[in-house]
Amino acid sequence: MNETPGTDSFAELKRRQQVTDPFSEVVHFPASQGLPLDGGAVLAPFSVAYNTYGTLNADKSNVVLVCHALTGDQHVANPHPVTGKPGWWETMVGPGKPIDTNRYFVLCPNVIGGCMGSTGPSSLNPATGRPYGTDFPVITLRDMVRAQARLLDHLGVDQVLSVIGGSMGGMQVLEWAATYKERVFSAIPIACAARHSSQNIAFHEVGRQAVMADPDWHGGHYLDEGKSPRKGLAVARMAAHITYLSDRALHTKFGRNLQDREEVTFGFDADFQVESYLRHQGMSFVDRFDANSYLYITRAMDYFDIAADHGGVLANAYAGTKTRFCLISFTSDWLFPTEESREVVHALNAVAANVSFVEIDSNKGHDAFLLHEPELFDTVRGFLGAAARQRGLDDADQGA
Repeated sequence: MNETPGTDSFAELKRRQQVTDPFSEVVHFPASQGLPLDGGAVLAPFSVAYNTYGTLNADKSNVVLVCHALTGDQHVANPHPVTGKPGWWETMVGPGKPIDTNRYFVLCPNVIGGCMGSTGPSSLNPATGRPYGTDFPVITLRDMVRAQARLLDHLGVDQVLSVIGGSMGGMQVLEWAATYKERVFSAIPIACAARHSSQNIAFHEVGRQAVMADPDWHGGHYLDEGKSPRKGLAVARMAAHITYLSDRALHTKFGRNLQDREEVTFGFDADFQVESYLRHQGMSFVDRFDANSYLYITRAMDYFDIAADHGGVLANAYAGTKTRFCLISFTSDWLFPTEESREVVHALNAVAANVSFVEIDSNKGHDAFLLHEPELFDTVRGFLGAAARQRGLDDADQGA
């Protein structure tokens, strides 16, 4: 279809359809089972959409909970229903892969505040019958984890074999291990931190301001107006995407190569390949993600600070934990640098937790956890296998 700026694409219309009719499983919690939020509101009713892979064993002890990052969703290892692209972690999850669905039952929920079936700002507000927009209550990562815990309760899963995730997913892993110690046998936080840095808050604010400056944002109630702040969201995505890569990765991939031309145009078209790449990233993103969800989820990440919730001492959050931890960072990740993972390791050491730590040499930046990194695959495979043995699971018990 031909598009003009500000016009909804067919892909975006498909994405909006996922809000009320997701291409995945969904659990609806009635108003009587509302979710208390850190901000003081109660989200009621609410829904959690999720996907599963593999076979749940008889005693439900082979569950691996995958937590997605900011712009992810529940479609971790299947074609995405909007874009048709492979699942966002098909390098990691699947038969014979590090998170082996021949052995483990993999569960991946869409976070509340999202836009792929879990309740978020594009969902209908039961008080008005219209989309929440910015009437949706501000949420935290702990609220997201509480909703996931409700999902596990619904599925009858008392304890997961492991919780794993990268970036915001890794932050959820740390929250899981702090809030629900007895429910987490092992935890694999990747490329994350126990609190959001001021630099990361600043990047998020740039993105939010880009969205809110778009005239089609309409104070967050653009769906009521039949609009979408596509330009602002695209710019937000472009700015964020730069932080996911390393300087070396950008130079290796693009350098100063020109895009489909031999000379610069002395204008403001995309002269350079890297410009064209970022524009593509921005415009393809708006078709699968809701602008208000971007605002709410980035805000939830900004508020994340586990130590602040435990007297300012990170170690207090994990006192008495029996969870086995494996933290992973990447040398070229400047968004969540290795020292932030080491801070968590030191806190866990202070309470004599069972913790291992791997820093992987990679030039791929923050996004390395989503890409082909053999050392990452070997680390996850080995740690999960050891956790399964420690829990007394054999291949027969693990759905093989």
